[in-house]
Amino acid sequence: MASWRRGPALRLWAAVFLLDLAFCKGQVEDLDDSFKENRKDDIWLVDFYAPWCGHCKKLEPIWNEVGLEMKSIGSPVKVGKMDATSYSSIASEFGVRGYPTIKLLKGDLAYNYRGPRTKDDIIEFAHRVSGALIRPLPSQQMFEHMQKRHRVFFVYIGGESPLKEKYIDAASELIVYTYFFSASEEVVPAYVTLKEMPAVLVFKDETYFVYDEYEDGDLSSWINRERFQNYLTMDGFLLYELGDTGKLVAIAVIDEKNTSVEHTRLKSIIQEVARDYRDQFHRDFQFGHMDGNDYINTLLMDELKVPTVVVLNTSNQQYFLLDRQIKNAEDMVQFINNILDGTVYAQGGDSILQRLKRIVFDAKSTVVSIFRSSPLMGCFLFGLPLGVISIMCYGICTADADGGYIEERYEVSKSEPDDSPESEESQEPPQPRGGASPLPAPQEPKDVLEKKKD
Repeated sequence: MASWRRGPALRLWAAVFLLDLAFCKGQVEDLDDSFKENRKDDIWLVDFYAPWCGHCKKLEPIWNEVGLEMKSIGSPVKVGKMDATSYSSIASEFGVRGYPTIKLLKGDLAYNYRGPRTKDDIIEFAHRVSGALIRPLPSQQMFEHMQKRHRVFFVYIGGESPLKEKYIDAASELIVYTYFFSASEEVVPAYVTLKEMPAVLVFKDETYFVYDEYEDGDLSSWINRERFQNYLTMDGFLLYELGDTGKLVAIAVIDEKNTSVEHTRLKSIIQEVARDYRDQFHRDFQFGHMDGNDYINTLLMDELKVPTVVVLNTSNQQYFLLDRQIKNAEDMVQFINNILDGTVYAQGGDSILQRLKRIVFDAKSTVVSIFRSSPLMGCFLFGLPLGVISIMCYGICTADADGGYIEERYEVSKSEPDDSPESEESQEPPQPRGGASPLPAPQEPKDVLEKKKD
């Protein structure tokens, strides 16, 4: 009786789910070759995909949710998707090299999305890039609102100047990562102290930093370095992004499920250094923690014990391991200073030897992972080729041996006709009767034999 009652409910739920799924898909347009001519009238957020790509299939339900969300909030951005294998010429024109590739197309400009593939992050990217390049902050209330809404953002303060032109150029390149604003000096909070005007500031970690052309170098490079919070929860994607900053990354490698004192202590030490020594290290260091050592082991091609601290140079794949026991923040600061002054040995790197080691390590890791996940599949993939190669080698070896024997036998038989007369003359004489043991016949000289033959 209960199952009979649940039947209609399950069917109704399935129908609602399918209807909702169809409605979500309806908000994402399937694009074809006509898109190239018609796109400039609108702003488009496009997913270039391949039907056989597993990552593309994983993104599809998220992409449908993005389309529904953008439609429901009345966004001017249209959401579409294009089969890059069917329309390869258009995909190539937009610089598509892998799948899936997410781009926001705005007039003649195309912006690549490189963030996490979540609905909220993709929508945030679309809002940021589709809007004004430099957004004005007309009041202190608006400034405070931006501080609450964004963890990191940049502000130009002042009037027209060469610095503002550089700021606009940097924003046009880096708008895919962060927000850019402009404001007058009266709008800036009272706690901000400026030595000179105009100025570019970054607001993050409940404080601010002022761009100094002499100490920080190129403005775009400085913005690229400062677009991250000082302390982060690390993963593989974030470490890849940090490679463009040129900063060293100090990571507490811990097990977040482990609540022992040692795990929590190392994490708190890194957090304390990031907070209390921010002015001293923020130009050269990024701080954070990572849950588990699997990714770090792959990156370092070594087995790290957890918990530990490792410092990575993600631009050249070098790393620094602890040469002392870290008991407090002062010990960590001393370790960082030793890295900066070159007294701590750097391991790894991107030399030819390290690249060869990486190839061997990746091949070994691939084989091990296959055998761990599916031993039968591993035996089939690697055992079958080895078996075929072994049979081929055995066949080649036996073929060589038989060929040599036949050739040798042929040479012997070939020489028999030349020796046949001599062999007839050298036959043993008849044995004497009477059962006496035959005496060995004296061998006559060769010239005597020749005379007898004559």
